[in-house]
Amino acid sequence: MVSIQYPLDRQLAASLPLSAAQPVWTPQDGPLPSLYISHGAPPLLDDERWMRELFGWAQSLPKPRAVLIVSAHWESAPLSLSGAAEGTPLVYDFGGFEQRFYEMTYRTPDATALAAQVAALMPDREPVHEHTSRGLDHGAWVPLKVMYPAGDVPVLQMSIPTHDPARLLELGRRLRPLREEGVLVIGSGFMTHGLPFLTRQHWMQQAGPPSWSVDFDAWAADALARGDVDTLAAFRDKAPGMPYAHPTVEHYTPLFVTLGAAERADAPVPTTIEGYFMGLSKRSLQVS
Repeated sequence: MVSIQYPLDRQLAASLPLSAAQPVWTPQDGPLPSLYISHGAPPLLDDERWMRELFGWAQSLPKPRAVLIVSAHWESAPLSLSGAAEGTPLVYDFGGFEQRFYEMTYRTPDATALAAQVAALMPDREPVHEHTSRGLDHGAWVPLKVMYPAGDVPVLQMSIPTHDPARLLELGRRLRPLREEGVLVIGSGFMTHGLPFLTRQHWMQQAGPPSWSVDFDAWAADALARGDVDTLAAFRDKAPGMPYAHPTVEHYTPLFVTLGAAERADAPVPTTIEGYFMGLSKRSLQVS
């Protein structure tokens, strides 16, 4: 008998049969929502509650025809796409974790058709560069390995070409037609990400979240619930907890791609997942 040693092993044992039976999107299902996921570091694959919530969220939707994901861990202009070939490799863009995280795999089907669709949606002044050798970084494969554990959904990653909320909202608007074709558009970041300001107790999950994380998270939740995109976009000036919550902004700004891809960017947005991991907010959401 094979022993199940890690939480991810137990999660996969339970989720693979359910994922295999998940109905695949059809036009009768209507447009898929767009998501913002607080993905976290690889150790979230040891967080049983997070994995249950994330997989349950994926199960509540039709299985997408493909996934287009914008991760905090790929900042590149001009707009760039990852390799689209079958079995796109993974990028182990982290350090200091257990060896098993560097040995994880997540082979996905060919996403060439999606790459062509994305390129066609961009204006002539917004060239799209295809990095054929660029794999999926952990902002993409960590959550997707939980959501679609069989790796049976084509995945394409897109870079963040700017951190200007207005430009990212416009980018999301250009991606909106993909939702009507069964493509799940995901912004992958973290609602708070002040890693330099965490203590050892936070890293060991022996302390509650710091005040700057709680304050920023509450501010964002309130603005999202009111559909106040202008306030969300003015986070540098208006958000409490800054700059501690986001000393760099790449984990927050994928939110605007998600909102831009919605039918109405200013519609009230409920939270799907909340709580904290190592003191950082896991707030995640979907918009229609």
